[in-house]
Amino acid sequence: MRNLITLLLFILPASLVAAPTVDEIVHRSNMTTYYQGEDGRAQVKMIITDSQGRERQRQLTILRIDAAKSDAIEGDAYLGGQKFYIYFHRPADVNKMAFLVWKHLDQDDDRWLYLPALDLVKRIAASDKRTSFVGSDFFYEDVSGRRLDEDRHELIETTKSYYVIKNSPKDADAVEFSYYKAFIHKQTFIPVQVEYFDKAGNKYRIAKALGVKNIQGYPTVTKASVENLKTGSKTVMEYSKVEYDIGLDDALFTERYLRKAPRRQLR
Repeated sequence: MRNLITLLLFILPASLVAAPTVDEIVHRSNMTTYYQGEDGRAQVKMIITDSQGRERQRQLTILRIDAAKSDAIEGDAYLGGQKFYIYFHRPADVNKMAFLVWKHLDQDDDRWLYLPALDLVKRIAASDKRTSFVGSDFFYEDVSGRRLDEDRHELIETTKSYYVIKNSPKDADAVEFSYYKAFIHKQTFIPVQVEYFDKAGNKYRIAKALGVKNIQGYPTVTKASVENLKTGSKTVMEYSKVEYDIGLDDALFTERYLRKAPRRQLR
């Protein structure tokens, strides 16, 4: 983690500003993680490693568009709805599979998965949002993010480099964790490490930002991992060709394009 801290400080030097409130910290972190630019595209290599060290790889493209301008920093003005489109290129068994998310702030997200072998569009139930995303250690919910109002947020520690936030679910029966701690970098507001604890208080899942670059003026995670401490499995996501503000059309984020991929935008 020390090398990552050094990189982050190099990317964005510390400035003298008033200490933010806990609400400002979690909102800024959410904006940095999911709302940079008005749309975006990235090529992704996913590496899934099981407890025996066996690897599976997937290659995919992620497209994202914001429903409204989202660069304000006061209140919830920047937290508009979003849409995500994920298309799988390789390996052959997932080629042409596509995943669509319509992210809402006042209700459960809408999620659809297209299975080309069956020519079937499957609706992902809200109750499945914290289950494995296409066999990886990431969850469906990780793709578009968790709504901030689903948790209570508490600033439990401030270090030289991090704000440490404890997040407890308001509806404990709806999730498998009792709480999670996020180590948010003080200059970039990137959640560098997130640790999940089960109902017995044991840490069982860790998400990490392993690489960060400044892209078009935005501090951007270019490598991330999720590790399941109970099963011994781990998934790494490597992001390349990351672009922001490319002028995506909202019409791409519909069921029509699950069956008919927008090839030009996926290159």
